[in-house]
Amino acid sequence: MKAQELRALSIEELREKLLAEQEAYSKIKLAHAISEIENPMKIRANRRLIARIQTVIKAKEKELGEK
Repeated sequence: MKAQELRALSIEELREKLLAEQEAYSKIKLAHAISEIENPMKIRANRRLIARIQTVIKAKEKELGEK
């Protein structure tokens, strides 16, 4: 999901998406620890998506706080 698509979502939708992605990240990490997953780049992509979502949430909260 691109940053532009994330900016179109509301803060509540972003928080829900963040929780879902964090849960998926935990499952991927566990699966990789047990036995090597087919595409380990999924771990990096998921971690970066979580960071991107957190960045958009912070920006939106800051924007609302200034107004």
